[in-house]
Amino acid sequence: MTSTSEPQAATPSPSRRILTVVVTIIAALIAAFFAFSSLFTDFLWFDQLGYTEVLTTKWIATVVMFLVGFIGMAVPLFVTIQLAYRMRPVYVRLSSQLDRYQEVIEPLRRLAMWGMPIFFGLFAGFAAAGSWETVWLWANGVATSTADPQFGVDTGFYLFAMPFYQALAGFISAVLILCLLVTALVSYLYGAVRIGQGELRISKSARIQLAIIAGLYLLTQAASLWLDRYVTLVTPEDRITGAAYTGANATIPGLAILSIIAALVAVLFFVTAIIGRWRFPLVATGLLLVASLVVGVGYPWAVNTFQVKPNQNAFQAEYYQRNIDATHEAYGIGDLNVTPFKAQTDAEAGQLREDADTTGSIRILDPMIVSPTVQQLEQYRGYYQFNSELDVDRYEIDGEMQDTVVAVRELDVDELGDAGNWNNRAAVYTHGYGLVAAAGNQRTIEGEPVFLERGIPSAGFLTDGEKFEPRVYFGEKSPEYSIVGAPEGTAPVEIDYPRGKEGATDTKTTFEGSGGPAIGNLFTKILYALKFQSEQILFSNLVNEESQILYDRDPITRVQKVAPYLTLDSDPYPSVVDGRIVWIVDGYTTSSTYPYSSSVALSSAISDANNAAPSFVTDEINYIRNSVKATVDAYDGSVTLYAWDDEDPLLQAWSNIYPTSVEPISEMSGDLMSHVRYPTDLFKVQRTMLGVYHIDDAQSFAQRDNAWQTPNDPQSADNLQSPYYMTMKMPGQESPRFSMFTTFIPASQGENSREVLMGYLAVDSDAGSTAGKKSDTYGELRMLEIDADTTVPGPGQVQNTFDTDPQVAQQLNLLKQGQSEVLPGNLLTLPVGGGLLYVQPVYVEASKGTKLPRLQKILVAFGDRIAFADTLTEALDELFGGDAGATGGDDNVEPAEPTDPTEPTPEVPVTADAAMKAALEDARTAMTARDAALKAGDLAKFAEEDKKLTDAINKLLELDAANSAAPAADDAE
Repeated sequence: MTSTSEPQAATPSPSRRILTVVVTIIAALIAAFFAFSSLFTDFLWFDQLGYTEVLTTKWIATVVMFLVGFIGMAVPLFVTIQLAYRMRPVYVRLSSQLDRYQEVIEPLRRLAMWGMPIFFGLFAGFAAAGSWETVWLWANGVATSTADPQFGVDTGFYLFAMPFYQALAGFISAVLILCLLVTALVSYLYGAVRIGQGELRISKSARIQLAIIAGLYLLTQAASLWLDRYVTLVTPEDRITGAAYTGANATIPGLAILSIIAALVAVLFFVTAIIGRWRFPLVATGLLLVASLVVGVGYPWAVNTFQVKPNQNAFQAEYYQRNIDATHEAYGIGDLNVTPFKAQTDAEAGQLREDADTTGSIRILDPMIVSPTVQQLEQYRGYYQFNSELDVDRYEIDGEMQDTVVAVRELDVDELGDAGNWNNRAAVYTHGYGLVAAAGNQRTIEGEPVFLERGIPSAGFLTDGEKFEPRVYFGEKSPEYSIVGAPEGTAPVEIDYPRGKEGATDTKTTFEGSGGPAIGNLFTKILYALKFQSEQILFSNLVNEESQILYDRDPITRVQKVAPYLTLDSDPYPSVVDGRIVWIVDGYTTSSTYPYSSSVALSSAISDANNAAPSFVTDEINYIRNSVKATVDAYDGSVTLYAWDDEDPLLQAWSNIYPTSVEPISEMSGDLMSHVRYPTDLFKVQRTMLGVYHIDDAQSFAQRDNAWQTPNDPQSADNLQSPYYMTMKMPGQESPRFSMFTTFIPASQGENSREVLMGYLAVDSDAGSTAGKKSDTYGELRMLEIDADTTVPGPGQVQNTFDTDPQVAQQLNLLKQGQSEVLPGNLLTLPVGGGLLYVQPVYVEASKGTKLPRLQKILVAFGDRIAFADTLTEALDELFGGDAGATGGDDNVEPAEPTDPTEPTPEVPVTADAAMKAALEDARTAMTARDAALKAGDLAKFAEEDKKLTDAINKLLELDAANSAAPAADDAE
């Protein structure tokens, strides 16, 4: 008979255990180093910019709130479990089922008693860490000196304190609910709470613990109900945000009553903890539930049904007025300057004489269309690019303000092709070059922009007579990262621009200044090699002891990181300020808790034909201020924040949190002041609200007989028409001002909607040029309220008239001949000549191949008359009886008339004017040929055409001198 021994469990060898421990430690160290590298590179980025305070404040606040959340949840749970277990009855007889439960649980009891508090504490800690801003705003909140109309409480309470108290009440409620459930569970498992034979038995210790926790929970609910009274002022009711008649007279008193009842019920639970009678608190809890139905639901329903609805306008008038006043204040539209406007619709000769300043500055260059033209004429190399949407700015040229369309020539490393290796992408092609500016109101004979600043190297009014830094290391299209900098005396490796001296194909440069964290030592190389997953950073010879790494280069990204509390405008724009290209970014402080102010979805409000709906963390807002103007230097990436609205309470609170991050407005230079403008997104939000809130009395609001909306773009039926910047004189203004404009039509939908103008809104966008001081008229909203007895067609009607007019259609068909495509430009509306003038440039481009849109025609409309001509001046004269009395900025453009080749060319005597025009044409032709030679790299041809250009300029100077001398000779005779 044989026997087999029982198999022995395999015992891990010591070497395997050591290996496991070592691997675990190494993995933990690697994970820790990755986490450390991410945090430390963030610190280096903020430190280089001078905003470490922003990062360290966030880190400290996050850690503090995590600990508060963790301790606030874990400690009460741990104490609750310990008390329930230690106070359990020791000798009580348990059922067999509970005995089995205890046998299963007992081996894990110690782990559960520690594990549950830690588990829920971690969740609570992460949740609390994510809401640190709410707590810090509460701690640093300020008073606004404006009281709400219901309770007389300062509105700062709603902006700062109320969100914090709501979060605190929610957190405490969650902690107490968990404590109550855990106490009941532990008490049941260990016999302190027994259910059987139709009765419930609770030990004294369990009774005390359960009753006290329940009482604390009800006290918290009593405080929450009392707080809900204030929440009604930011909650929708009827057609407004805020408590209307029902809310003020039924809901708010009902919440107060329920709060008192809840507090009384809590007291009964505390009494039960002492005397042991559950009947009173349980009955009171039932009464609380009944009262919540009667007082919280039934009574408000009865008041609304039997009192308010039959007499709605009369009962709600006071509360509608509260909503109107608060909405005006919250959106900054309370000082709207409304002017009744009885628009003329008849066009007569000389009608625009008094508006000559406006017509001369009408922008015919569409920044949404001309980008391909600028790209073709100013790209020079495939690795340069321009934004698809150009920007509008203005500059003083020869003492006159000139509206311009501007674009930055940025770098596009994706177009390097076969040359796109790591060396070239990271260290050779590092920056764009120059800013292109074109006159907004002019065009060449060929329909191309008239450039005021262009070329490589940059040439034009911006570079004449002053130091100008054209290099663009930071922009909207910059590469992910670049490594720049080198020791003094080292040969440059960065391509500056594709033109060199003495036969060289390019000029190279080395970045000077502080634009990014230094990566000259091995440690920082390792950190950034990990960050960008690029081992070349670690081993490349191009990374030296003076190297810096530039990243997060988009101006929006940079401003958002140093000012995370701001909502940023979707359209940063470039300007040349004090000889440097800077990006100007508008920052908003927003809130959703301003009492009685109606809310708006920010994403939908700013969405239009030129801007797709973005996404925001907080989309519904009912308060907004343009509190900060930010600049990002295109050369070194430095970010500066200026307190544009230092009276904004939200900015004041954030300035308390980040004391040194925002500069006062007094630090803004006069040149910078002359280029900041009224922000586009704020204007869009305001026009959305003004569609309803352009009225200021409750009766009109109640009747809703004068509601407006922004018309859809004529070229994009599903999107709103975009507002536009232009220098123009509004009725009532003494001189033209750089402003932004939009129109309104009746608020109606479907086939019965009317496309007639009801309102015309403008905002003064010129902040002046005085250092540290805004113009008194900046931000002034002006509304022309068009007389209802006069029918003025809206943009949709006008576009339809343009599209269906037989003569216009015939000329458009001529433009479409061959492989050409017609592109209608932006349809501008201008209050001139006593009425509303519509202007639309018409572009033509090839339907295939290279895109080069050229401005060929101008469409204009006034009343029911339209005109279609080669230039704006011609179109206005045709529209207004042969002589408009004013000219457009393109009045010097004279397109060549087509000639019949069978007719002999008549001899025309050469007059002084003709000679001037001929010399101008020679200069223009030579300049075009010179630029083409430069792009082709043909230096000999470039020199030849440059000489022709010089000769033509000299000829112009001689003719000008002769013309100046002629009047003097005549006078002498």
